[in-house]
Amino acid sequence: MQEEPQKMKILLAAPRGFCAGVNMAIESLDLAIQAFGTPVYVYHEIVHNKYVVDTFRAKGAVFVDDLSDVPEAATLLFSAHGVSPEIRRIARERKLHAIDATCPLVTKVHIEAVRYAKEGYTILLIGHEGHDEVIGTMGEAPQAMILVESPEDADRLEFPPGTKLAYLTQTTLSVDDANRIITRLRARFPQIANPPKDDICYATQNRQEAVHMLASAADLVLVLGSQNSSNSQRLKEIARENGIAAHLIDGAGDIDDGWFTGVETVVVTAGASAPESVVSECVEYLRAKFGATVEERTIRGEDVHFPLPRELRTIGAA
Repeated sequence: MQEEPQKMKILLAAPRGFCAGVNMAIESLDLAIQAFGTPVYVYHEIVHNKYVVDTFRAKGAVFVDDLSDVPEAATLLFSAHGVSPEIRRIARERKLHAIDATCPLVTKVHIEAVRYAKEGYTILLIGHEGHDEVIGTMGEAPQAMILVESPEDADRLEFPPGTKLAYLTQTTLSVDDANRIITRLRARFPQIANPPKDDICYATQNRQEAVHMLASAADLVLVLGSQNSSNSQRLKEIARENGIAAHLIDGAGDIDDGWFTGVETVVVTAGASAPESVVSECVEYLRAKFGATVEERTIRGEDVHFPLPRELRTIGAA
């Protein structure tokens, strides 16, 4: 007698996937390709997602890490993660037709960095070394900024009496991790200044909140997103910190059926740069393989929209 397939329940987290900044950046690149033809060059990956990058590469986008690889007078898109003033200067020198698809929430952090630097502050940037967003933000005030990656980093900081200090954060951090560092900084430097509004973006916080709330009801968490996506990595880490097994995958092709032995309930979510198509593909795989049922759990609504870069607004409205 043939065994019945293992039954499981999928809790589909909402909100999940694309945030307003990613939507804007992707729409910008699509419109730039339509309007200006290919190749359209992009400084760094448009967003940190393998599926999105591969899809645009097939359409004729060329992703570069050095502007010397971009022919003079070509069309160039700055990615959602933002760039430093030095990159903007080089783009002008090379007479590139630059389109700025930086997420407005990243731009907000850049503006805060410039303001604090002009007011004589030493800025402590909480973030991950080497991340595109951190590189761009530190480029706004390199002489005034120190990267802080952990509470231990905060403990090692020493400043002369009277030093004006302020902190900023990368927009895609774990809220819990950032708060641990901020608590340590405030304990050591009680007068440290901070921006009036939290730098960690609404979408990052909402997706983390959903995992916090749903993971306790699950045996396993699947996060759709790429390994170089900071906010996706944080979702996996939050689940594991709650004692729940979790895996970060690009799509259904990365699934290992061995993960699901004895698993009855799976939370499926996606980082802010992962498209809904890979979520659907994953859900369909679990339905077909394990007879899974799906229940969407909405933790918080989202209704945020960012305008296109001014160079593309008339095209987008056409």
